[in-house]
Amino acid sequence: MTHEVFNQAPPLVDYDVAADVALLAAVEREGAGWAVGDLHRLGKLAGTAEPQRWADEANRYEPRLITHDRYGNRVDEVDFHPSWHRLMDVAVSAGLAGAPWAGERTGAHVARAAGLHVWSQVEAGHSCPISMTYAVVPALRHAPELAAAYEPLLTSRSYDFGLRTPATKTGLLAGMGMTEKQGGSDVRANTTRATSAGDGTWRLRGHKWFTSAPMCDLFLVLAQAPAGLSCFLVPRVLPDGTRNPFRIQRLKDKLGNRSNASSEPEFDDTVAWLVGGEGRGVRTIIEMVAMTRLDCVTGSASGMRAALNQAVHHTRHRHAFGGPLAGKPVMRNVLADLALESEAATLLAMRLAGAVDRGEQAFQRLAVAVGKFWVCKRQPAVVGEALECLGGNGYVEDSGLPRLYRDAPLNSIWEGSGNVQALDVLRTLGREPDSLEAFHAEVSRAAGADRHLDAAISRLSVPKEDEARRTAEQLALVLQASLLVRYAPPAVADAFCASRLGGEWGHTFGTLSANADTAAIVERAAPA
Repeated sequence: MTHEVFNQAPPLVDYDVAADVALLAAVEREGAGWAVGDLHRLGKLAGTAEPQRWADEANRYEPRLITHDRYGNRVDEVDFHPSWHRLMDVAVSAGLAGAPWAGERTGAHVARAAGLHVWSQVEAGHSCPISMTYAVVPALRHAPELAAAYEPLLTSRSYDFGLRTPATKTGLLAGMGMTEKQGGSDVRANTTRATSAGDGTWRLRGHKWFTSAPMCDLFLVLAQAPAGLSCFLVPRVLPDGTRNPFRIQRLKDKLGNRSNASSEPEFDDTVAWLVGGEGRGVRTIIEMVAMTRLDCVTGSASGMRAALNQAVHHTRHRHAFGGPLAGKPVMRNVLADLALESEAATLLAMRLAGAVDRGEQAFQRLAVAVGKFWVCKRQPAVVGEALECLGGNGYVEDSGLPRLYRDAPLNSIWEGSGNVQALDVLRTLGREPDSLEAFHAEVSRAAGADRHLDAAISRLSVPKEDEARRTAEQLALVLQASLLVRYAPPAVADAFCASRLGGEWGHTFGTLSANADTAAIVERAAPA
């Protein structure tokens, strides 16, 4: 025989993705213990081969733009592979879209964030419209009549795809249109114009540069009104059943996130309704942005965990130099280092979701920007190192790691890239002392437990603009360390504080101090 297959790791299937001790403890702690059963059901589905096949097919057979029907009518539709719809159906049915806003149950946002953390490990691209649908609700409430009409459908657990009159559907999806080619993050430079029609509606004319998930039913869009930049609701189909002008010029050819269509729509006499006061567009839509930024943190934590699962699984089954790779001290150090990063990101994401449930707005304003800056920047590094743990096996598409790697940078760009987040942190520190007080109160709960953490807290200060990134990084590490000191085992908390805050770390993963209990850290992180 010349071709005998051996010493290959079996597929990571038929396991419970939700069996993550750090995640489950955080869900209980943050007030959503009642959701653990549903979380396990979702996790067991996520761990089977079929959803993994859906993920591959949704990315391999990419969305296709259909501008006209067979008769020449403009339709501006996007055709998706059936596996995309299967992923979406599970997500909406599991309450990962707008459902948490529908009830008063304690911990609803934590339960939803945990579900997103678990299900996004299967495939990240479809979580974009899921996230925007979740995030649109608080912004839409600035227009009570519109919220009354659309919120019951935005919070539905029914996935009802297709462009039809919104009132005739069992569930709706929402998106946003902010970015224009001349402005990017500087939305005040937008040129899309809004003109009052005199009947309570407005007409939009302009071009958006990056509008994802164009097959959503509704969009919040920024446009220049006479009183300044304003926020508008734009439905794809009007109440009378006619198509609202939403001319998709092309779909973006992106690095990753390829299952999800991102488009350039053009508005030409497009009907819209004002949301919030005229000239208060940024203040209105920022409520949506705050929620999608929270999902960027959760999504990056999810991507890290997915990559870590693959790395630990592979190295436990792959043998080299006389034993399993995971048993080699150098590899175990790498895995432990990745596990620290993953658990720290998960705890921070769940803490932020808990802040939404408890209405901790002062803490949220600073902590979400801090988390968005740091956690989203760590994901590409974590996924890249995890891919290397699989060697050449990780570099081929069948492993799923290349898709994770391509998707990894997105959350750091979406909803404001690193500089935008760092400057938001700077502005909040300078203008909102209650946010800084809330942050200090949070991290001070761990005071006295670790000398590295205590020293790092004492060094925090309000920086100059050129120090904004350094400050955002330090705030994030201090917040993560405080959570780990309070809630993680000593092996995890001590290694994190010593490496990230105490200087006992190199410049790559796998450089933890010899004092770190790497075996215990890896064992805690291993997929069940």
